[in-house]
Amino acid sequence: MPEYLAPLDDMRFALRELFDTSDLADIPDLRDVDAELEDAILSEAGKFCAEVLQPLNTVGDSEGCSWEDGMVTTPTGFKEAYQAFVEGGWTTLSCAPEFGGQGLPSRVSLLVDEMVCATNIAFGMTPGLTLGAYHAIAAHASEALKHQYLPNMASGQWSGTMCLTEPHCGTDLGLLRTRAVPQDDGSYALTGTKIFISAGEHDLTENIIHLVLARVPDAPSGVRGISLFVVPKFMLDEAGEAGERNGVVCGALEKKMGIHASPTCVMNFDDAKGYLVGTLNEGMRQMFTMMNAARLGVGNQGIGIAEASYQGAVTYARERLQGRALKGAKYPDKSADPIIVHADVRRMLLTMRAWVEGSRGLATWISTELDISRRHPDAERRREADDFVQLMTPVIKAFCTDVGFETANLGVQIMGGHGYVSDHGMEQLVRDARIAQIYEGTNGIQALDLVGRKLGAHTGRYLRGFFHPVQAFIDANVDDPELAEIVPPLAKAFGRLQRATAYIAESGLNDPDEAAAAATDYLRLFGLIAFGYVWARAAVVSRAAKREGASNPLYEDKVATARFYAQRLMPQSSAAFAALMAGSASIMEFRDEGF
Repeated sequence: MPEYLAPLDDMRFALRELFDTSDLADIPDLRDVDAELEDAILSEAGKFCAEVLQPLNTVGDSEGCSWEDGMVTTPTGFKEAYQAFVEGGWTTLSCAPEFGGQGLPSRVSLLVDEMVCATNIAFGMTPGLTLGAYHAIAAHASEALKHQYLPNMASGQWSGTMCLTEPHCGTDLGLLRTRAVPQDDGSYALTGTKIFISAGEHDLTENIIHLVLARVPDAPSGVRGISLFVVPKFMLDEAGEAGERNGVVCGALEKKMGIHASPTCVMNFDDAKGYLVGTLNEGMRQMFTMMNAARLGVGNQGIGIAEASYQGAVTYARERLQGRALKGAKYPDKSADPIIVHADVRRMLLTMRAWVEGSRGLATWISTELDISRRHPDAERRREADDFVQLMTPVIKAFCTDVGFETANLGVQIMGGHGYVSDHGMEQLVRDARIAQIYEGTNGIQALDLVGRKLGAHTGRYLRGFFHPVQAFIDANVDDPELAEIVPPLAKAFGRLQRATAYIAESGLNDPDEAAAAATDYLRLFGLIAFGYVWARAAVVSRAAKREGASNPLYEDKVATARFYAQRLMPQSSAAFAALMAGSASIMEFRDEGF
């Protein structure tokens, strides 16, 4: 793969021009975060990722992690890279100053994480999960637990995990069997086995802090009886440092399709000492703090992979000489034209570009609202922002990982045989991207979450944060003749989304299978309209900048890509709408024995 170049211009556009960020000025903690500081952070992060992380990506893929006697060794160079990552302060960006963090906006941290994912997604798993565990402890644990664990997690000296899945239960966590027995000293003894635990054991940090779902004796059945516990790999001594080994051991490493440098562990808990987070039987609610953060992070993995794939494909398409342009040679001084002149290659490149930049725009919008939901002084504004984040979390997780995988596949197609072989790194991106559609709740589960929980929540209140601004934007711009190729298609597609939402709300009440059968197509439809809105806004903002004399070619490219999206990708919304409106009969009435 060519050297990664951080897409700083597009990141700045997404941060400061694409959406109204005036509400951030009302947050006292963020008033000192100006454009100059943001630019410096993003620029340095881009250099670190290109110079330190990207060169290790193929190394990590080829070597993978090794396991022996419960200990995991990461690939060559990963310990040194992680230490450099910690020393650079990259783990502290959005953590609270109270615990040694920098207190920067989540939206800046998310863009840094995108660069990490673009250059070495397997490396990014450990700090990403640690940040999720940090937020769960910060939101729900006692002050004592916070001060014991958060400073070293913020600094990166300790890492964190999320231990949910067991051999017999994945999505249905109500079936979990790991037990937590109360002890006289107020702790709990945890016994059970957890599987698919990313970064469950490794040699990067001094301690690993596991967040574990378990049941206490006589707890209610199902998810109502699940509690959350902090279980450290090493117990803390009187000085608060890692001391005696706890009863938690890695029993095996999974052999995987991709992300080979990220250890995916079987974790065995044998009377491991743990500490209750919050109150008993509230574990699922508490863990959702981490799961939602992880789902945003996984959506970001899709964006990072897509960006890396796009950059590799563009470089190849500029350099690979094959055939001549159908209207005549465009590069007569060369033996053949570069393949970037050919219509189908250009179609694929523009599709990749539309998915990448549309994803980044949507993620920046959501992360801006995430900052507002956590920090804005006005309670009502915080609630509105949280509603929006809750609604959009399954969309960004599922849709951005779906199109991230599609983008990586297009990268292989553009590179042909050179994409299929391992020498150029494109096929690794496909393998690495595939897991993002599965973990942290499969994309089918995200679709069920969207239609089953989010649409009807608080009598549809969550929908207002998306539907109202989209409708207002359409009303303000649909009659502009210069936007005729962009906004009217959005308006038609948005109408389909409104009708589909009403259909699911009505039919789902009578037959839950109707909503379930429509869910994946509905999420696809929702994502397509969300991207359409992002691209239409990008076109309006860019046209305004050009009218004011801006000469940055980015604005011209934004309008052109918005036009391509409206004409070539938005029409997919018609197919998604037709499929979901067909109902559940063709799915549910097929006899079981016929499969």
